[in-house]
Amino acid sequence: MKEITINVKGMVCGGCERRVVNALSEIEGIEEVVANHTNGTVIIKTEKEIEKNIIKEKIEDIGFEVPNT
Repeated sequence: MKEITINVKGMVCGGCERRVVNALSEIEGIEEVVANHTNGTVIIKTEKEIEKNIIKEKIEDIGFEVPNT
């Protein structure tokens, strides 16, 4: 399983984490998502290759920022 770590700006609570997890879980091929607002990261586990810009767009569509992917 491949693991991708993405930095996300703007998550301030558990609700923000849930929004990110729910949005990214909709992407085909993503097996697991763990968001952490304290350190501003999202860890994604997947069995197949997923382009980071697809992940970035999904996160930005719900109002968060992904700096320098």
